[in-house]
Amino acid sequence: MNIDIECIVVGAGVVGLAIARELARSGTDVLVLEAEEGIGMGTSSRNSEVIHAGLYYPQGSLKARLCLEGKKRLYDYCEERHIPYKRLGKLLVATDASQVPYLEKIAAQGKANGVDDLQWLTAQETKKLEPELDCVAAVLSPSTGIIDSHAYMLALQGDAEHAGAQVVLRTPMLRAQINADGSFTCEFGGDEAMTLTCRTLINASGLHAPTLARRIAGLDPKHIPGEYYCKGSYFTLNRRAPFSRLIYPMPNAAGLGVHLTLDMGGQAKFGPDTEWIEDENYLVNPEHVTAFDRAIRNWWPGLPENALEPGYAGIRPKIVPATSNAGDFMISGPADHGVTGLVNLFGIESPGLTAALAIASATARSLTAS
Repeated sequence: MNIDIECIVVGAGVVGLAIARELARSGTDVLVLEAEEGIGMGTSSRNSEVIHAGLYYPQGSLKARLCLEGKKRLYDYCEERHIPYKRLGKLLVATDASQVPYLEKIAAQGKANGVDDLQWLTAQETKKLEPELDCVAAVLSPSTGIIDSHAYMLALQGDAEHAGAQVVLRTPMLRAQINADGSFTCEFGGDEAMTLTCRTLINASGLHAPTLARRIAGLDPKHIPGEYYCKGSYFTLNRRAPFSRLIYPMPNAAGLGVHLTLDMGGQAKFGPDTEWIEDENYLVNPEHVTAFDRAIRNWWPGLPENALEPGYAGIRPKIVPATSNAGDFMISGPADHGVTGLVNLFGIESPGLTAALAIASATARSLTAS
């Protein structure tokens, strides 16, 4: 069968763009298909924009390994491409004595993962850094930072296109067929669907990756995980924050807790919370402000009254339900499912933004693994 294009990447979020860049720079002819009207309009632009250090993830997991590799590469890339970022540092705080063992456990986990710059702080030492912060102990992570995520994605797109890749917007992938010769016939578009054949198909469609994988005729469904939507809302501060670093409380089962982050302009935002939902929606419920206010006052008792305003929401693309432990990244390549030229990326939630460059390299390697 004649091949129209060597590789199709589905999804122009940060991971899809990083993969397109990786493959195009290696000489592969790449087409990126994106359903939305712009790049990175899903999970990639609805997060905290944090460059994570690699503290929380189980030792040896993909999240741990790719976060650490990705963090280093991302800081280097920001310097090389002049992408706005700040290495602000993060304070992970215990607000009462009962949380100190958990804080110690996270610090030990980070050290085991290779995060070697963590600093244990007493309450007094923490006060010297952040006078408004109330805690009994804290861990400082100096390598945590923030990034302009849209500028990052534009740089990835620019690199990919400079290497010959094409990014096509408003073009949803509908389904695909694995052909007898190992190629793929992909159907895409809206009212007037079109088809293209390719040798390599990368499913980097984020929230919708399991759904799309189930539409690849010839792929055994046993290699496709479930999909669960964990919504996280953010509230913004309607004044200048008295903090110069990111502030994180103890994490919960689904996420990292209602924490404080700052954007490149100094705007403070709090979140995300956790809300398991059935259908995709990004509405922020103003009534959640009460729970946010209560959570924030555990470590910032001086939070002014009526200082929080609804911001935005994102959805974590979970592949395990609320009753399970947090899942790992899943880069499902030919060695996993037996289909040459196909990679499905499942459960790429936080720290996906940090790890994107490393995920791209891992995806390229998975195409040749046996």
